Amino acid sequence: MLDNLALGLSVAFTFENLAFSFVGCVIGTAIGVLPGVGPVATISLLLPLTFGLDPITSMIMLAGIYYGAQYGGSTSAILLNLPGEVTAVVTTLEGHKMARAGRAGAALTVAAIGSFFAGTVATLVVAGAGPLLTSVAMAFGPAEYFSLILLGLIAATVLAHGNILKSLAMIVLGVLFGLVGTDLQSGQIRFTLGFPQLFEGVGFVPLAMGLFGIAEIIRNLECPENRSGTVSRVGKLWLTKDEFSRSVPSVLRGTALGSLLGVLPGGGLALSTFASYMLERKVSKHREEFGSGAIEGVAGPESANNAASQTSFIPMLTLGIPANAVMALMIGALMIQGIQPGPRMIDEQPTLFWGLIASMWIGNLMLLVINLPLVGVWVSLLKVPYKYLYPAILVFCGIGAYSVNNSAFDVYQTVVFGLIGYALIKLEFEPAPLLIGFVLGPMLEEYLKRAMVLSRGDVSVFIDRPVSAVFLALGALALAAMILPSIRRRKEEAIAE
Repeated sequence: MLDNLALGLSVAFTFENLAFSFVGCVIGTAIGVLPGVGPVATISLLLPLTFGLDPITSMIMLAGIYYGAQYGGSTSAILLNLPGEVTAVVTTLEGHKMARAGRAGAALTVAAIGSFFAGTVATLVVAGAGPLLTSVAMAFGPAEYFSLILLGLIAATVLAHGNILKSLAMIVLGVLFGLVGTDLQSGQIRFTLGFPQLFEGVGFVPLAMGLFGIAEIIRNLECPENRSGTVSRVGKLWLTKDEFSRSVPSVLRGTALGSLLGVLPGGGLALSTFASYMLERKVSKHREEFGSGAIEGVAGPESANNAASQTSFIPMLTLGIPANAVMALMIGALMIQGIQPGPRMIDEQPTLFWGLIASMWIGNLMLLVINLPLVGVWVSLLKVPYKYLYPAILVFCGIGAYSVNNSAFDVYQTVVFGLIGYALIKLEFEPAPLLIGFVLGPMLEEYLKRAMVLSRGDVSVFIDRPVSAVFLALGALALAAMILPSIRRRKEEAIAE
């Protein structure tokens, strides 16, 4: 492993990769601070820029945006009670209370240090678990891959926010969008509605930019701006001896919990922060402070959140399965450049794999350095009115969509998917499972066909092979765990009536 990490450091420490890692971290922090933007929308909008970059450089930049957003979300959450990221909602519970009590500096410091420690540990977990999972996955056949992808889709459905039936509908819709175009095996044209531009399938960039870029802009523009508030004085940044001793166990627990839950498809990132907060409330010796500014309620969730953001790369890099919408975007970015994430990636793209892992540690160090000294800069971003910010984003979005294939049809696709995304938001459908279904749908179909060909049409192959059967059983259990409580409640209500 040391040789591989040395290779990764040699790649990550080139001037170009360091520069783009820094750019990604700065952009990530900025969009983490700004409510209503988020890493998914930002990465969607920046995808066209990656086509002119080396794949390693583009992935390092996108990764920096992703985990940089986790750092930035805590700043506005603590100082203004405005969570820039969903994962920062938990941080507001105790962090803003600390700020109002004059301990904003301590809250920001423990969030930054906990995030750096968790990110460092999680990076080592990715480096160790990646090759191990890859060696296991190399023994998989089409049946195992089909069942694993199906399990990933089910997990994304079960762990997504909101109604499970709506999440399932989004997964199915995403799979259907992924099947548009020409069937590579039969050559048959499917679901193109007569548009020859769709013979090669729905564009990944227009779909992502529309669903997460334009739709979010429309949603934010219809809401009144609510950025007013008193910024808490930061004060001293160092921790007292008591605060430090109370934070250390919380950081360790949050790091362990986030590293474990981050690999879960769907909602592992948000789940890890909420789980960490609940754990800290139960095990803390200062439970009476929770709700009024307990430092454990900042240290644990912030560590869990950043550890989870790092370990979510594990299934994407080693199995080609996205743990969340950002990982789906990264898979799309790699596939556009002709790189297929999966078990062969370590052997076929060792510089990319190890360079990306090494850049994670470098990025976390950069974020630690730029976050605390520049707190005032990040908070000042909240003063930028939406009416100036979003027209520029829309123009950039249109230029980016056109530049992919120099096609006006891609711009039309982006607008259509933007309207679809806005409709989904109004109907309270979570669009993230749709993107995961879009990425995994064609892979699911491919491995299903391969398994059927090898087994001569015998569907029992998915049960006869032990690993495949275990994946299917886990998927069935996950669905049952979500559906049965609902059925039981309805039965009890019927009996009561």
